Amino acid sequence: MDAQALAGLLEGVRRGKVSVSRALERLRHLPFEDLGFAKVDHHRALRQGFPEVIMGEGKEPSEIAAIARAMQRRRANVLITRLSAEKMARLKKQIKGLRYQPRARAATWVARPIRQRGRGSVLIVCAGTSDIPVAEEAALTGEIMGNRVERLFDVGVAGIHRLLENRERLFSASVLVVVAGMEGALPSVVAGLVDKPVIAVPTSVGYGASFHGIAALLGMLNSCAAGVMVVNIDNGFGAGFAASLINRV
Repeated sequence: MDAQALAGLLEGVRRGKVSVSRALERLRHLPFEDLGFAKVDHHRALRQGFPEVIMGEGKEPSEIAAIARAMQRRRANVLITRLSAEKMARLKKQIKGLRYQPRARAATWVARPIRQRGRGSVLIVCAGTSDIPVAEEAALTGEIMGNRVERLFDVGVAGIHRLLENRERLFSASVLVVVAGMEGALPSVVAGLVDKPVIAVPTSVGYGASFHGIAALLGMLNSCAAGVMVVNIDNGFGAGFAASLINRV
């Protein structure tokens, strides 16, 4: 339940269209619902403006389905991240209407039309095509949270002219999420060009000495460009969420 839904419920009680007992039934599972193996945080949309997100990694399909159904009963939008195609194939039989985005490795179920809450646009920039899965996770997160999201892919520093060709798109965005592996140089370059927040996402893409993204992470943390914020390795979701919060201000 989000703030809009709660306000509608209270207004219904005030006008006599919703009984007190019905309202109590709707509110009974706030702030959380105990499923035994998980405690679903139905109060999160009221606190943060978006429902709890399900991380599919490490969970059995039956557990993911149970959490998702609990959220569906409360008419909350569902976002499942780190969801393999194999798990999705099993979930399809348990949850109707679940939409899978294979590049983002994520699935969504939308209870009601998504209201645009962002004041500007979020631009997702990625260095190479190997970084696209993480970039798409960030993009999908931004979209389901009510932002206008644009994508600018395969513009890494190995061919800097590809990035400079798109300067107008960089300048027009309100927030930029920049995804890169290898040495992680792209966020520094982008931040040196724009006057907007840049959220850097290191990926685990790279050869041996990249240490599964640690090299990119350290490079981004040591950026000489001002305005760079860094999330964890491969954390497209975290970057998309942060960009959405910034874009509401």
